[in-house]
Amino acid sequence: MKKTLDINIGSKDALIIADIQKDFLPGGALPVVEGDQIIPVLNEYAKFFKKVNAKIIASRDWHPANHISFTAQGGTWPPHCIQETEGAKFSPDLKLPEGAIIVSKATDPCKEAYSVFDGTGLGEQLKSQGVTRIFIGGLTTDYCVVNSVLDARKMGLDVAVLVDATRGINVHPGDAEKALETMSKNGASQLTLTDFPEPDPLSGVESPVEVEGDKPLGKFDVKKKARMRPKGSYKRVRTERG
Repeated sequence: MKKTLDINIGSKDALIIADIQKDFLPGGALPVVEGDQIIPVLNEYAKFFKKVNAKIIASRDWHPANHISFTAQGGTWPPHCIQETEGAKFSPDLKLPEGAIIVSKATDPCKEAYSVFDGTGLGEQLKSQGVTRIFIGGLTTDYCVVNSVLDARKMGLDVAVLVDATRGINVHPGDAEKALETMSKNGASQLTLTDFPEPDPLSGVESPVEVEGDKPLGKFDVKKKARMRPKGSYKRVRTERG
């Protein structure tokens, strides 16, 4: 019989959904291979965290047009996620629950900021609300996710990486795998959707709230697989896992 992990998620927990924006999806300015495939899984996580009254945060790159990371300014990346452009919008397939907090990062043209905690004030906000643990998925494993996890650990937050709901851009082959190893070595656990009890269906997942700015972690079994490819709905993933 499969062991059920006692996760006990509640008001001291937060789900962070990193950068599910059009420019990072197939057809965008800086697409991540299979980046769109994690969206249904993230939607199921969002439903679960909403059900148990945990915090839900969606981060986004929100670059000025002359951002230092762009190739025209000597940076690494093509222009992407420029403020108020179509490519900076969240995917229409991402269903953020009512009350989700939107955090904009990398807004300073002279500074790169991969982490959701870098210059946003989110860390202070979560601590003021009593949050002690975060669960994180999204794009990309090897940049925004890993940097956010490392910052969270430095702040003393417990962290679980949702490995079935993140993808890497892999500028260098194996970057995403190395990022997962780095996060694990720094104390982050790894989970998939099937480790969570199945929630009841929810309705009314809209109208996120944009903000200005800036239980102790259980002994989860660390997953050795870097990713589990999402196959559709929550029930379908659970059925395949057994």
